[in-house]
Amino acid sequence: MTTTYTSYQQITQNIDKSIERVAQAPDVARETEYYLSNIGNIKSVDEFMADTRLYNYALKAHGLEDMAYAKAFIRKVLTEGVTKDDAFANQLTDSRYANLATTLNFEAHGTAATSFDKAQQGVVDLYMRETLEQEAGNDNTGVRLALYFERNASKITSAMDILADDALAQVVRTTLQLPIEFAAADIDQQSDFLDRVLDIEDFQDPEKTGKFLERFTAMWEMENPSENYDPLAVFGSSSGYGISPDLLISINSLKLGGS
Repeated sequence: MTTTYTSYQQITQNIDKSIERVAQAPDVARETEYYLSNIGNIKSVDEFMADTRLYNYALKAHGLEDMAYAKAFIRKVLTEGVTKDDAFANQLTDSRYANLATTLNFEAHGTAATSFDKAQQGVVDLYMRETLEQEAGNDNTGVRLALYFERNASKITSAMDILADDALAQVVRTTLQLPIEFAAADIDQQSDFLDRVLDIEDFQDPEKTGKFLERFTAMWEMENPSENYDPLAVFGSSSGYGISPDLLISINSLKLGGS
């Protein structure tokens, strides 16, 4: 059986080829063709949300596939945009919502929002990477976690960024061999501990991130030798993942309470 580290390396050493293989899958190619052919015709949030295929494609691209059902929530994110500090997306610790509102920035650009490359090919590029990670997770959850961490490492600027995302936090806990009880501790205590044992700036360095993930994949292999691991424990009830609802509420309460 191929190890977690070997599988991760096989994908990342030729990432362009890996993504090209994903893009050629019939279902992916079909949805991508539809997205590129139609997104430029969308002139408003209402039109975007009325087209289920475009809506689902864009949400999956941003790692929000599990939130597709929450249309009132997503509508508020897109309607308020990100220009104002008190915009809904800017009040959420989970940056995926602000990323979505930045990509499809109807609030700032109106009817021209979907004419930009970030709203067209940019979304396709995100979709391919997300699909690649999901596919890898079907064989080995640890590989999906490593790929996700590698993609988002440069965005980590604080311990709270890690704790706000279940997948990032799982990688860190596994790498540091922290007991499961750690995740249940007070959020500030968790943050203080990670600040002491990690140099957060290291995640801005791809080489150092690579070393960190090398240790993660080794620790993952030790803990899950037969991949007897429930991916729902990290990724939620659907293929999307990131911050859990309970943690979102607790962290946002801390953030908003201090503003």
